Amino acid sequence: MFDKYFLMKADEVTQYVKEKLNFFDANENLYAKEIGDGNLNYVFKVMSKDSDKSIIVKQAGPVARISDEFKLSTDRTRIEAEVLQNQEKLAPGLVPKVYLYDDIMCACVMEDLSDHTIMRTALINHKMFPKFADHISTFMVNTLLGTSDVCVEHKAKKQLVKDYINPELCEISEQLVYSEPFNNALNRNNIFAPMADYVQKELYDDKELHLEAAKCKFDFMNHAQSLIHGDLHTGSIFITPESTKVFDPEFAFYGPMGYDIGNVVANLLFAWCNGMATIEDADERKTFVDWVEQTVKDVVDMFKEKYDKFFDKNVTDDMAQTDGFKEWYLDSILTDTAAVAGLEMIRRTVGIANVKDITTIKDTDKRVKAEKMCIKMAKAFIMNRTSYKKGADYITTLKAME
Repeated sequence: MFDKYFLMKADEVTQYVKEKLNFFDANENLYAKEIGDGNLNYVFKVMSKDSDKSIIVKQAGPVARISDEFKLSTDRTRIEAEVLQNQEKLAPGLVPKVYLYDDIMCACVMEDLSDHTIMRTALINHKMFPKFADHISTFMVNTLLGTSDVCVEHKAKKQLVKDYINPELCEISEQLVYSEPFNNALNRNNIFAPMADYVQKELYDDKELHLEAAKCKFDFMNHAQSLIHGDLHTGSIFITPESTKVFDPEFAFYGPMGYDIGNVVANLLFAWCNGMATIEDADERKTFVDWVEQTVKDVVDMFKEKYDKFFDKNVTDDMAQTDGFKEWYLDSILTDTAAVAGLEMIRRTVGIANVKDITTIKDTDKRVKAEKMCIKMAKAFIMNRTSYKKGADYITTLKAME
């Protein structure tokens, strides 16, 4: 039945799991439901009526769920499965376990993390996670520096670049992150109506901003620095107070490290904006936004500290051991981080894929204030990207925009 590709329905997914895996006992009564809320793929949770076992099946379709305009290679599931397996080796315990990749059905079967919460949802509910900065900084240092020319033999690294060429999904990022938010070329931007004039003036008409965004776009397209996750926002993280699991690396390819780090920073700042706009109790609001501010600082600063140690321990290239190179290399990563933080904040505010942190702000005036603040911060990050060297620099800009 599964020797030729087709898009599965829930009852077919249960049969698929029985046929392909020994995860469940042979006589267990299984059922499945579609739980995907992303823009691209179909995600099923397969459960047993006879035990507490469950598993996730993710299948790629030939077009994006967000829009049939995005025609996609189903090879992205292969990329996702292999990347997760590689990341588990580099950063054990920080990604879900992969049990199977099937290149005929373009399906990946993986660990069910239902005991975790999607981080964006948790942050909108103003939950705090004191261990997150430590976990995510370890993940990023290990998976980013650990797949770069600094640490990987150069011919092997070039083969990895070839293995993870991901043109269709890169094109989505090139359009939705680096182009359309600044020109609405395909008329797909999703702009909150009261923000239309502001967006026209601050984004569409700002030619200096366009030039810097263009520079960043070509850095993204041409800087095969490390195997990046490619979409590392809070919707791609499962979390509990004790555990962080990064998933959904279907956008992975060899690109600039700062793309992942900047995405994390930007999405924490969205959570800050949501907390400021929606938490009515002053003490509760202060507790939450203070935690977000500290987490932004810690993500950047812990990355720097761990980068320093990881570099010294794992560097293999002889020229990379030249005095001053380690610092220069980090400086370039931090510059990219700031630029991407700004680009992500703009595209998630005005582009086709808005974030719930902002869209769930019900008070119109507060939402307008939050969106303007996001755009102002973002422009500062992009235009002055060489100035952001530590976590506190982001909070200084944040405070200046309040």
